[in-house]
Amino acid sequence: MARSIDDSGARNPVRGFIPPQNDKERFLMRHIEDLARTAEARGIPKYSSFLSDREQVLAKAALSRAGCSCWRLDGGHPDAERQLVAIEPEDSWTDSPLTCVRLECRAAPGADLPAHKDYLGSLMGLALKREALGDIVLPPDTPGTAYVFALEPAARLICEELCQVGRAEVSCTLQPLDELPDLSPGERVVRTAAVSSLRLDAVLAAMLHCSRGAAAALIEAGRVEINHLPTENVHAPVYEGDIFTVRGKGRFALTGLPGKTRKDRQIVAFFQY
Repeated sequence: MARSIDDSGARNPVRGFIPPQNDKERFLMRHIEDLARTAEARGIPKYSSFLSDREQVLAKAALSRAGCSCWRLDGGHPDAERQLVAIEPEDSWTDSPLTCVRLECRAAPGADLPAHKDYLGSLMGLALKREALGDIVLPPDTPGTAYVFALEPAARLICEELCQVGRAEVSCTLQPLDELPDLSPGERVVRTAAVSSLRLDAVLAAMLHCSRGAAAALIEAGRVEINHLPTENVHAPVYEGDIFTVRGKGRFALTGLPGKTRKDRQIVAFFQY
């Protein structure tokens, strides 16, 4: 169950740790603990596959439970969403499997360049598992170029097998991580809105610029996740720092609760990814 701390006026309520919800999440935590214990017992580096936001939270809890302090998260670029856990004991060598492939697309005259979903679809068509792939970054200043972060075996397969994305031909080159261009997302536009309560339907309606009824319909249809956990509860409480994924609408982050209006409505600050 989620929990919050009392709002004393000095800090806003925050979401507490949500324990593993199924066998897959419990297995992940045991796996991360095993990696940590092996790394520290043998003095060798150990690395996980790429983890989602939710899986990273579970991994941090597992590392804390194992008493491990020699770890970091690495996605290959600033603000990476999907990251792997690198457990590197002091004085051990580094052997990270994280690599990057640069894709250059050549679309036919008049045809659109591939979008993110086109790249992901073509990569999954190579029978790669999702955990072998990190972020797919499409720099806005270089149309037709994409950077795919992947585990080393997956990167080799991409370079050997991928020749088309959507309707565009593509060439693949291993990209040294220390020679990457600036892939920071740039300044995100933070918006604010006043809501009647910190309930999921109210906050989601503000983010999507729709009615609470329309937001409730999306929630009840199973199209909404909070921190990568699906929910169909329109009354679910939301907390500062929560990430909302709405299938077909995008992802949003609740970045702050600046205060209240004179009519006692809660002000929320958020941005869309």
